[in-house]
Amino acid sequence: MSETQKEVQLLPNCAQEAERLAVILACDGAASVGQIGHQVAVDLTNAYEEARMCCITAVAAESKPHVRIAQRAKKLIVINGCANRCASKVLEKLGISYDYETVISKEGVEKVPTLDYDEADVKRIAARIAEEVLK
Repeated sequence: MSETQKEVQLLPNCAQEAERLAVILACDGAASVGQIGHQVAVDLTNAYEEARMCCITAVAAESKPHVRIAQRAKKLIVINGCANRCASKVLEKLGISYDYETVISKEGVEKVPTLDYDEADVKRIAARIAEEVLK
């Protein structure tokens, strides 16, 4: 491996290990709150061995493996960016219940049409979810 290459962190195979994982389905919308939701999911996945983000878009597209992951998850965590609750509605439409839901715009974060966000909001929201669901 060269000096410029980064060692890759492999994640648990969520299709094989869903029953032991807290699966996170997060908004990744094109606004500040969507980007925070995505980054919270990334941070929780990196920080907790039992947490694993999964693709909400694949679930919405009714990809059978991804729907089964959501159905089999030990815990299912949904992070919505705004009051539209798109991620939650995807699951509700498919009849999949979830264990925990949050809406970033109800966490004291204004929805702004930008991809920029405050890292302090990410840390605060990730810490709260970890405390309430992962510990």
